[in-house]
This record gives sequence, C-alpha cells and structure tokens, in this order.
Amino acid sequence: MKAKYINPFTDFGFKKIFGEEASKPLLIDFLNALLPLINKIKDLSFKNTEQLGQTTSRKAIYDIYCENGEKFIVELQKAKQNYFKERTIYYSTFPIREQAEKGEWKGPTPRYNLNTIFCVGILDFTFDDYENEPERSEVVHTIKLKNQNGKTFYDKLTYIYLEMPNFNQTEDELTTRLDKWLFFIKYFEDFQNIPAIFKDKIFTQAFEKAEIAKFGQAELDSYENSLKYYRDIKGAIDTAFDDGKIEGKIEIAKKLKVRGLSTEDIAEVTGLSEDEIEKL
Repeated sequence: MKAKYINPFTDFGFKKIFGEEASKPLLIDFLNALLPLINKIKDLSFKNTEQLGQTTSRKAIYDIYCENGEKFIVELQKAKQNYFKERTIYYSTFPIREQAEKGEWKGPTPRYNLNTIFCVGILDFTFDDYENEPERSEVVHTIKLKNQNGKTFYDKLTYIYLEMPNFNQTEDELTTRLDKWLFFIKYFEDFQNIPAIFKDKIFTQAFEKAEIAKFGQAELDSYENSLKYYRDIKGAIDTAFDDGKIEGKIEIAKKLKVRGLSTEDIAEVTGLSEDEIEKL
C-alpha cells in the first residue's frame, strides 16, 4: 500500500514536521513532553544550523538548533555510526562556547552563568554497549555530568537519546504525551487515517503538513530523493555494522562519495581514514 504520509526518519520528513517555522508548535509540544523543564516552553527561535569552529575547519551541522534562553539541539540519526557519542559531545560544545562574552570571566557581572543546553537524539537504532537488560530495552536514555557517587555535578548540560526500535507500545497502551509522540514518530509513515488519539490541534496540524498528496512537484521530488537516500544508506550502514566487515564500510563510503558527502563526513560515518576514502 502506498504511503499517505511522509517518513519522519528522512531528512526531508523530519524537518517538515519539526524544523520549519510553521512547525514550531509541533516542536514546542514535543520538547515539553520530553524534557524535564521547570518552565514549559512557550516560544522558540530557530538558529543557524551550521556552526563553525573557531580554531579549526571542523564544523557542526545540526538538524535543528533553537533557543528560548535555554538552547536545544535536536538530531535525527538514521543508522549506527562510528564515534556517534563523540560527535554529540562535540556538537554540544558550540552552544556552550557561543555564550562566552569577551573579556575575563570575573567581576560583578556573572558572565559564567551559562544557559541550559539540551541535546536530543532521535535514533533509528540501539546502542550495543549496555551492561544489563533493563538498559538495553529502555527507550529514553538521559545523561548528565555526574561524580563518582552518582550525584549530578553540573545540571545545565543534558543529553537525551531516544532509541526508537525499543518503543513497542500499542495504541491502547499510550498514557503520556511523550508516549503519543513516540508512537507518532515510529509509525507515522504507516498511517492511512488519523488515529483517534491524534485528534487534537497539534497532531492534526502535523498530519496536514505531512500528507504527501498535498506536496507540489518540487517538494515531492525532494522527499523522494530523501526517502531513497534513507533506505539505501540505512540498509548499507546497518549491514556493515552488523557484519563488522571492512568491505561493507568501503561500499558505504563509495555510496556516500557518489552522493557528494565530504571526505571528513564519510570518515566520521564509516570509521575509515580520510586517506582510505580518497583512494576509493
């Protein structure tokens, strides 16, 4: 059966639902359902998603970067990637650094009083390095900087990973707003009609924005290309990581190279060296 709605795990679909100015109410509702905020988000400002390093040519390109005083990075990760955790840590340094005012951090003005940063990763895969079964089956993983006694050392930097393959609730088991969002994200492409649980204004808006039949030709072409990329690369990367074969990673690198990705980005995805990639 042909899909009626877009796949939210594609770059096009994710940004259509959460990353456009008109989608801001959807993003706000999702973040309010997910994050442990004292004051609920009422408005957001989108920021430039490309952040340049100050001393190197390395840069960070976010899927969504926004703020309301507090800063929010929201990333969609379609497939397993070497050094993925390192990349999210690196990405979080940009909103930290941009808050630094010129001059020394001392005097009557508390320049060092940084705003809170949340880094959210929506993952279409699961991590493999958990030591026990409860962790392996959890959907939401919240990470903070803690000391050797498990006490939070710094509470203004939070990483939240959503392992979507672990979400298995059925429609009649949904109890919280977050449950509904996770169900929406995981199964959205499969819906042919709007389920009764999604009849409120926010979700109705999401369904209206993401109905493929309403797209013009330019949007339809962009979505089809994004969907093909998602299917090709996710399948190839997942197979390579499952098999652990260097040959699989080389095939991924070749595909990504044909699609015009930079050598640096291909190296980050595959774990191959830049010299190895240049020789392909």
